[in-house]
Amino acid sequence: MTFQQGLLATPVPAHARHLFFALHTSEALPAVLDALLPQVDGQQLVLAVGAPLVKALGREVPGLRGFPQLNAVVENPSTQHALWLWLRGEERGELFLRAQAVEALLAPALNLVDSVEGFLHRGGHDLTGYEDGTENPVEQAAVDAAITASDVPGLTGSSFAAFQLWKHDLGYFKALPQAEQDDIIGRRLSDNEELDEAPESAHVKRTAQESFEPEAFMVRRSLAWADERGAGLAFVALGHSLDAFEVQLRRMSGLEDGVTDALYRFSRPLSGGYYWCPPMGEHGLDLRLLLG
Repeated sequence: MTFQQGLLATPVPAHARHLFFALHTSEALPAVLDALLPQVDGQQLVLAVGAPLVKALGREVPGLRGFPQLNAVVENPSTQHALWLWLRGEERGELFLRAQAVEALLAPALNLVDSVEGFLHRGGHDLTGYEDGTENPVEQAAVDAAITASDVPGLTGSSFAAFQLWKHDLGYFKALPQAEQDDIIGRRLSDNEELDEAPESAHVKRTAQESFEPEAFMVRRSLAWADERGAGLAFVALGHSLDAFEVQLRRMSGLEDGVTDALYRFSRPLSGGYYWCPPMGEHGLDLRLLLG
């Protein structure tokens, strides 16, 4: 039993297409999933399911829940979907054609309700210019942070994922003095060094993984995005549970100590969802928790 290799593979492919589906009829769902399975290699196509799909099948995935409704000053919308397909590759046109084919295959049971096209910017930088994922665990530490170990058959080798589409006001941010930009992020743009004297609201301080109890390590696999809605970061966080992401989001939102992450000064999430990425078995994706 192993995990979907695309979750932790490096380097991250240059292009991605995130497809989000809503369930419109549960009767056709098992047959549609059976038809989809041969397409899911866990590398170029990663599959993740949301709580609505699990509920429709009358099953349970321990640890999976819906995206939280946080009573905070800043808004973190929940746009929980039934299924998330993450297409990855080096050629944009190929991803477009594969997305069309997958949408048609799922049509008897699932409707495509959102699509986000991501792209690698400057080898892994956010559109603000700052490097993204600097504190990511690597090698075995990444596996320990992102992949579930469990005695439950069908759960070991899986991963829990959080997705948020963050929209940046780049005009506002880039008009700020460089020192103020650095204080918002908590790092210097020039050399990516963390600022010791950064404000408590700095994003790096709000999300310092080792500052939580227990430590809140997770693996980020985010890409830049831009379309008619604007531009920003398609944020993906992977964990052996959803807890690390959620405690970080609560602190960012000011629910821990009243200090809101300065990131919200120029950016806001448009979406939010929790998903479970099933493990890979000897003959492909292991969906025994869903299909028996």
